[in-house]
Amino acid sequence: MNSKTGKPQRSKLEKEQLALLEAESGTVKHFFGSWKKIFAEVSDPRDENLVTYPLSSLLFTGTMMYLLRLGARRQINFDLRDNENVEEKYLSLCGVGEVPHGDTVNYAFQKLAVDEIQEILCSSVETLIRKKVMNPWRLLGKYFCIAVDGTGELTFDERHCEHCLTKKFKSGKVLYYHPVVEAKLVTQNGFAFSIMTEFIENPEDLAEGDKQDCEFKAFKRLAKRLKKRFPRLPICLLLDGLFANGPVMQICEDKKWKYITVLKDGDLKNLHRSFEVAWGASKEKYKKILVGESSEIVQEYRWENDIEYCDSEKRVHHASVVECVEEKPDGTKTKNMWITNINATPNTIDAIANHGGRLRWKIENEGFNIQKNGGYNLEHAYSRDPNARKVFYLLLQVAHLVFQLIEKGSIFHKAFPKGLGSHKNLAKRILEAWRNLKICHSDFSKVGEGRFQVRFDSS
Repeated sequence: MNSKTGKPQRSKLEKEQLALLEAESGTVKHFFGSWKKIFAEVSDPRDENLVTYPLSSLLFTGTMMYLLRLGARRQINFDLRDNENVEEKYLSLCGVGEVPHGDTVNYAFQKLAVDEIQEILCSSVETLIRKKVMNPWRLLGKYFCIAVDGTGELTFDERHCEHCLTKKFKSGKVLYYHPVVEAKLVTQNGFAFSIMTEFIENPEDLAEGDKQDCEFKAFKRLAKRLKKRFPRLPICLLLDGLFANGPVMQICEDKKWKYITVLKDGDLKNLHRSFEVAWGASKEKYKKILVGESSEIVQEYRWENDIEYCDSEKRVHHASVVECVEEKPDGTKTKNMWITNINATPNTIDAIANHGGRLRWKIENEGFNIQKNGGYNLEHAYSRDPNARKVFYLLLQVAHLVFQLIEKGSIFHKAFPKGLGSHKNLAKRILEAWRNLKICHSDFSKVGEGRFQVRFDSS
């Protein structure tokens, strides 16, 4: 018995579970105020006379399904419902001491405005930027690196809805699928925060023979939305070879954005030739640097600025071309090339390549790969309803954002300096704390409160 509080002493396991809940709640409260505030601007279209659960509790449940890696909507019923410990925590956070059924969540999401769920992500990232969380990783001390790429979300053997994209194989089989284009703010320490999503889907009135929606069309829509939502944000887009073309250069120039785009050997051959001719004339723009923990990797750079490129619409663009040949200790050599509208110099070449161009892989590794294979089950059909499907997808991004802040934050690392082995283990342990730690709703409301700092490793 604790002599000060009069309450039973907690075991070591219970203290660890409480520390996990403090890391979760403390992180959310520190950056966003509360879970309720995160969802506060989403309008509720339901008849208030028929409402059992506040909308915030439904959105919170959908988000926690991903944060706790439940893997499927039905697991809400098995892992969270009818559990007194969970219900006490729900009463504190949501004002209702009952966890909604997974089907109730799905039904409510069918009626929500998708753009309002998208705004949760935009405003959350905006909050982190305003609080200067991202400042240590700004490219050249100025630009926020936003990687843009497409990925598959759902696939079906039969038509799922009017908006399905289709792919016909030689065997005659038709695949119906729903891809997306994602813009993620990425950093050198491993953050990959979704800042905006564009769903790739055909219009309902698509006539036979008409061109389907595609990644490039979706990119143009996303770029327009991104500029409107963040008109003054200093952005550097990190793009793969699909976007190595004049129209994308023009979009970035018009919107006053920087870009670093992968340049493959077979892309923009005229630009390749112009680069070789310009560099061969002087051979001055060269630098060798050593990287790696023990400076064991050799990187040799060649670059030229102000290379002229005329696109298919006769528009003239000027860009820098950067080449990096990297040799590892075993003698293995790899070559990477980028085009960029950032002026390359001996002082900026390392940042352009290692803190910019190479950072694009974060959207694949820390972004899509973890969301597909790390327990979030990105490719699982959480709903067959077209509107609810998008809401679930965006809440997955919200959960991933919050989880990264927890996992990399100083609250968690102070309590668990050796970590817990993996992000999957961390999610599992947080779920155990939700299910098993006995704490009344009034005490739980105080968890994570107080004035403190949350720091992140900026190395």
